[in-house]
Amino acid sequence: MKKQYRVIPMAILSLFFIILDQATKYIIVKTMDVGDSIPVIGDILKITSHRNHGAAWGMLQNQMVFFYIITVIVLVALIYFYIKEAANHLLMQTGLMLIFAGAIGNFIDRLFRGNVVDFIDTKIINYDFPIFNVSDSCLTIGVFILLYELLFNQKEEKQHGNI
Repeated sequence: MKKQYRVIPMAILSLFFIILDQATKYIIVKTMDVGDSIPVIGDILKITSHRNHGAAWGMLQNQMVFFYIITVIVLVALIYFYIKEAANHLLMQTGLMLIFAGAIGNFIDRLFRGNVVDFIDTKIINYDFPIFNVSDSCLTIGVFILLYELLFNQKEEKQHGNI
């Protein structure tokens, strides 16, 4: 059976999310000062201009060379995993594409701005969630899709002898 990859649709989707991420960040940078906040849904959802000089939740502040190296390693690993494991698995290809797009989006910020522009500010049941962006959303959703695929669909295929 020929391995089926959906490279062109995945590349188009990845490019769409990267452009969406960069466009939204550009709008925030050009129209808001750091710390400015616009309520969208009361205290639940706000657009807040924020800069992150680290990783998730502000970890590893000002470690840009580390982020450059890690991002390149992650991108190479994602491509390798896509080629080796994702053939005939649309959901896995989608998850990997989202992770790839998210990594590229934040990499562009680090490379050209020296920080990551965050702006989606949510409060969920009295928990003030860390401010994030479109790339962070892609990364998170992609990881959940990939975990689901690896934990449930791969196990199911092994049980049915399809692998």
